[in-house]
Amino acid sequence: MTYILHYAPDNASLIVRLALLELGLPFKTRLVERRTHAQRSPEYLKLNPNGRIPVLETPKATMFETGAILLWLADTHNALAPGINTPQRGTFLKWLFWLSNTLHPTLRMLFYPETYLDHGTAEMVNNLRAAQKKSLLNLITLLETTVSRQDKWILNSSPNIFQIYLAVCLRWMALYPAGHTGWFDLKTWPDLLTLCRNIETRQSALSASQSEGLGATIFSHPTLPNPPEGSPL
Repeated sequence: MTYILHYAPDNASLIVRLALLELGLPFKTRLVERRTHAQRSPEYLKLNPNGRIPVLETPKATMFETGAILLWLADTHNALAPGINTPQRGTFLKWLFWLSNTLHPTLRMLFYPETYLDHGTAEMVNNLRAAQKKSLLNLITLLETTVSRQDKWILNSSPNIFQIYLAVCLRWMALYPAGHTGWFDLKTWPDLLTLCRNIETRQSALSASQSEGLGATIFSHPTLPNPPEGSPL
């Protein structure tokens, strides 16, 4: 069974790449060239009509939506998430979907505010960005304080899809959008900093970094990518 990951460097496909590497699964990659808006091409829209990255082709289905891909991989290969009938499953799912449905969409509004405003002025764009930064700080504080108090096993256990997803989101907060960084300092949240340091030393992260040109400390002290192919934006 070989999967095909349609990716762009330092996009949400990085999350799926890390999961595939952690699972030790064979996969091929297909670059989606964002410079030419290949994600909006007729060929790509056949795979994902939303025109977003990633897509994962599997023998059973062509999948999109990062959270759905991660959960499918974990359940299919019985790894990187608590099993369906385990006591921890419900708690794990609520935080996984919190990432997918709450944190990640807030990041998208920070990165692409123009798409959420109809003919918005520069002031409106800046105001929306400022609001999203405040929301993200509140969300990350909520996550660390709540999980550290009630469900710390999610952060401290063997790598899981929640940790992978979260680490990449934290990376993006430090790097994007260009000209609007500096508001986020991972050291403010020591448990999350520890998580990032642990994940970035794993072979999966080292391999992903080499493939996408991400540097050495890709989560704890990230730098802008220098990919061998493609563009992150």
